[in-house]
Amino acid sequence: MDRKTFFSLTSAGLVGSTLLHSTRPDTRDLTRRQKRYQDGRSPWPLCLDTATIRPADLREKVEIASEAGFDAIEPWDGELEEFEEKGGDLRELGNEIKDHGLFVPSVIGLWNALPPTEEEWEASLKDTRRRMRMASDIGSEHIQTIPNTVGDNYDLRWVTDRYRDIIEIGISDYNIKPALVFVKFFPLKTMGEAAAVALNADHPEAKIIPDTFHMHISQGGFSGLPLLDGTAIAIFQFADAPGTPGVDQLEDKHRVFPGDGILPLPDILRDLKKTGFRGCISLELYNPNYWEQDLQEIAETGLRKTLDVIEKAGV
Repeated sequence: MDRKTFFSLTSAGLVGSTLLHSTRPDTRDLTRRQKRYQDGRSPWPLCLDTATIRPADLREKVEIASEAGFDAIEPWDGELEEFEEKGGDLRELGNEIKDHGLFVPSVIGLWNALPPTEEEWEASLKDTRRRMRMASDIGSEHIQTIPNTVGDNYDLRWVTDRYRDIIEIGISDYNIKPALVFVKFFPLKTMGEAAAVALNADHPEAKIIPDTFHMHISQGGFSGLPLLDGTAIAIFQFADAPGTPGVDQLEDKHRVFPGDGILPLPDILRDLKKTGFRGCISLELYNPNYWEQDLQEIAETGLRKTLDVIEKAGV
């Protein structure tokens, strides 16, 4: 058994005792048979994370994403909450999103959902359930589970058990699948750490959400990506990073359009394609310089530059 086979996560649900079959179909044959998007230019549907055009209101963001030509949109929980507070109906919004030719692969997210104590965990469930309900109302498939409160030197067993509980709550009560993110600025920083939680959760719907920017700034790197099976990934967050400032000083505000930075994005996408991943590539930019520009042009430029990188990758 080779190293990649041993470490691959399985479509049976990231269960550590189950190994990836070595009889994966030839990738060239899969390319011919799999559905393609963006007039055949992409093997993945392309999604707009609404933070990319943050100043617009939620309905405007839906219109901008649709007009730009995206396949999907990824909103934030705060936007959904504000929409309801102003009298909006999220189920009606979900229908509007569909009417614009879009779908919702994920919502960001379940903040404070993985605290380190039983008391804090019980207290967190009210907000966790509220956020799941909002995401479910607009028809989202996943919701991001954000490990911002796991605590330094977190207990892996505790976190994995609570993540499994969150998955069960999401699926059973809201028909939504919670997936786990990693963020350099939180204690759970790298893709490897997120994968460890997902593996140990021992649940068939445990998944992670890689992010090219945080793979870079957490210094977890990109080499682990081809060790995953694509079914272990809910969506794939996509952005480039500039050469300056140095990696230790980079923040989310420094994200740039794909192809405008130093990340090896074509190589990353080639590795992603080999995993068999079939979900969304989600353009996620928090750059305040973009927010000051014409937001429709920002969305269209982001889509075009993402497609340019995909075509450069040759996938």
